[in-house]
Amino acid sequence: MTEATDIRRPARRWTPILLAALAPAAITVPAGGDPPDATGWVPQLGSLTAAARAESELRNAVTRYGEDLQAVLGRFDAEGSPGRRAALRSFHEAWRHALDAMDFEALGEEGRVDWLLLGNRVASHLRRLEREEKLADETAALVPFAGAVFALHDALRDAGPVKPQDAAAALDELARTVDATRKALERALEPENGDDVGAPGLAPSPTPTVAHRAARRVESLRETLSGWFDFYDGYDPLFTWWAREPHQKADAALGDYVEFLRERIVGEKEGEDPPIVGDPIGREALLEDLALEMLPYTPEELLAIGEREHAWCEQEMIKASRELGFGDDWLAALEHVKSLHVEPGRQPELIRDLAREAIAFLEQRRLLTLPELARDVWRIEMIEPERQKLNPFFFFNDDAIWVSFPTETMTHEQKLMSMRGNNVHFSRATVHHELIPGHHLQLFMASRYNAHRQAFSTPFWIEGWALYWEMALWDLGFHATPEDRVGALFWRLHRAARIVFSLRFHLGEWTPQQAIDFLVERVGHERDNATAEVRRSFEGSYSPLYQLAYMIGALQFRALAAEAVGPEKMSARDFHDAVLRGGIMPVELVRARLLGQELGRAFRPSWRFAGEP
Repeated sequence: MTEATDIRRPARRWTPILLAALAPAAITVPAGGDPPDATGWVPQLGSLTAAARAESELRNAVTRYGEDLQAVLGRFDAEGSPGRRAALRSFHEAWRHALDAMDFEALGEEGRVDWLLLGNRVASHLRRLEREEKLADETAALVPFAGAVFALHDALRDAGPVKPQDAAAALDELARTVDATRKALERALEPENGDDVGAPGLAPSPTPTVAHRAARRVESLRETLSGWFDFYDGYDPLFTWWAREPHQKADAALGDYVEFLRERIVGEKEGEDPPIVGDPIGREALLEDLALEMLPYTPEELLAIGEREHAWCEQEMIKASRELGFGDDWLAALEHVKSLHVEPGRQPELIRDLAREAIAFLEQRRLLTLPELARDVWRIEMIEPERQKLNPFFFFNDDAIWVSFPTETMTHEQKLMSMRGNNVHFSRATVHHELIPGHHLQLFMASRYNAHRQAFSTPFWIEGWALYWEMALWDLGFHATPEDRVGALFWRLHRAARIVFSLRFHLGEWTPQQAIDFLVERVGHERDNATAEVRRSFEGSYSPLYQLAYMIGALQFRALAAEAVGPEKMSARDFHDAVLRGGIMPVELVRARLLGQELGRAFRPSWRFAGEP
């Protein structure tokens, strides 16, 4: 037994007593038919009243914080503007002072949880405003005209009178400044000019990362300017007479500049998918984000955990590969499993049947309380071909599981990759991740129990819970065949790989191409799917910690289950119900609530849930 196995054991094994109590039983998959009786959809109102009496004293304060934050963002809506940062900084500093002035000791357990959650969120916002300012400084030389756009927008939001002739002059000056900036950068990029930048403060050769960030900022400025112009256009005829042509000129200059940045520096080419650039945040920013998530680990320690989990999955893959007759060549076994897909047009039926199978498995073992309405209201939607470039698998949104599968508009190669990547056994391992007991159920509950804590949304709770169930169902024998185990292990391997490639990228150790190669060679992804995964990770709306949150959050829930469930402790059902009804929060505070830990004003995360990496 290796050291890694010894370290992993507490977080990987449910107690023998619990496993015996949850021994596999025959599964009966319910058949479709008439709509269910809606009587079971209505909750017992008495239980809701009792739950309300036990809620946090700060529930209204948390709700007020969220509503007031949205109000501030609505008023100061020019993304990236100094005025917006100043307003948000003042807002969060005022909330920090208000929290500090509270009598913490007078709060009950739930109130203390909310005080810590809100204080942690406020501190994180202040840290991120400082980071945003530093990033803006890095691109300032590439967007010297940003202040002019913000000045026009701020005047609009202050509801002052507009002087059409002055506005036209400002737009004309803006267009000339944008053009001059583009031409100066173009000269700087010519090899014969060396370091002759041609404009004060303009870096001669910005990196693709900085240029990509600048291009996105210019696009945002263009939208802000268009909003400003549209407000007055037509409503004030004199404004339209003066400003329409200068605005068209400024808008075209901004558009040309974005195109220049993307083509000449980022490397985009017409007719090709754009290169994946991303924006590594560095070690210090990672530590700041880990503080928000209440994780007392360094990036290097989390990376070691990811590599350890990856190695465990590879060993389990080899075991399943041997059962399938492929020896130690588990990638060959994986290729075999990928070929086991349904015919075109049959994927929705497969998803329906797999969802019902998972629900029956859970209910027959009494693993959690499943509200009838949650069981009955989810639906299936199909992802359009273009969006499948970013989401080649399943995802959950708006009470629906969105499914990728080939359409007739795809090329032959794209069709094969889509079917292989969404085969029967990959799907069997993830439908319950997206629906029940995964995202559909947890978000259903989060909007009904301690719903104010949705303000503290964290992927470690959301994605961690769904992957925790993949692990739990593995332990409970849900994956009976070697093909099923290969399908489950593929996704578990994928989540371990996410820790590795996302941290190495943000630490500046890997390029996006190295991340793609890692997913192809060490996980077994189709190359198009690996590319989509990396693009979505680094250029989408995901936070830098999002991709590692799946596995790390799952290991947190797994370790907590080992502590909380057992004889003379909680049942598995009570544990799972308590997690869902507690609301969204960092898992360390879930642990504090469930184990009845004393919470103090100076609480700091210290739970080493994965042992020493």
